Amino acid sequence: MHQLRWHAVLQQWVVVTTDRQNRPQMPANWCPFDPGSGRVPDHYDVYLYPNDFPAFSPDADPFEPFSMPAHKGRPTPGALAQAELFAETGPRGACDVVLYSPEHTLPPSKLGLENWKKVVEVWTGRTREHADNPDIAMVAVFENCGEAVGVTMPHPHGQIYAMPFIPPISQRELASSREYAAAHNGECLFCRLMEKEEEARARMVAANDHFAAFVPFAARFPAEIGLYARRHASTLLELTEQERSSLAEIISIIRQKYDNLYGFVMPLMMTVKQGPLRETEPPYHLHVQFLPLQRSATKLKYLASIETAYGTFLADTAPEEMAENLRKAKPISNL
Repeated sequence: MHQLRWHAVLQQWVVVTTDRQNRPQMPANWCPFDPGSGRVPDHYDVYLYPNDFPAFSPDADPFEPFSMPAHKGRPTPGALAQAELFAETGPRGACDVVLYSPEHTLPPSKLGLENWKKVVEVWTGRTREHADNPDIAMVAVFENCGEAVGVTMPHPHGQIYAMPFIPPISQRELASSREYAAAHNGECLFCRLMEKEEEARARMVAANDHFAAFVPFAARFPAEIGLYARRHASTLLELTEQERSSLAEIISIIRQKYDNLYGFVMPLMMTVKQGPLRETEPPYHLHVQFLPLQRSATKLKYLASIETAYGTFLADTAPEEMAENLRKAKPISNL
């Protein structure tokens, strides 16, 4: 089964893709991403690999829910009123795996800067390809790192999902941006947050000429970091070559800091948040989120009922304290 089902209560799409039950679970003696497996080139440094178990696929049925305007991701009020409670449609899109390195056990924190630059270029190139596809509304770039996050393959890699709708958290971010811009003469909410964090300095972690990284004032995850582009840009496609290089550089720094914080590979989620491909208002702001699950050297953060079922996060760590610890973790950045 491979379809999208409408959650009438939460007003969001759920991907039902039963083939993913067949994914390998941390295979001990074989990895399809290793050179010599027959699934990847015998020699590569960074490689784009089509996901063997895609949630979204170009071969899936088209995304045609209700009488929804193209690429909006949510039905209009009139369409919602007439929609069936058990509506479904096709998950047409694409899913790719970005292999960071041919080395099976290399943690991302040990990845060379040149490889990180190539990874960013792959993200950008694939986003550009999807931008020409009318079936795609948004491109989600992300990485799951560590067994605590649910990783099924230990080989260093991330993923790119090209989705036919705008997912619910992105919808909420867009709504917040729209409301803030309307109340502040078109000002960008993300730009202002970054400016205030740099003024306060207490939660800053690292920075360079083109990006600023900080623990958010209301961080939901322990040692969470928001990495914002200094120049307003909506997607990776708007970055210059120099800015993309700076993005790779600061991602490398942050990943090293995380693994040096407690002396082992930090289990985390990394998400590159881009704006919709076909909506320019309100203006979205490109940023990267790092969502770690390690709240101390010996304790994990588990998302339990209050977070998962109610959406209210309990922060076990103080953002200012975690920012200071991350600043002190190597490599040390000049702030």
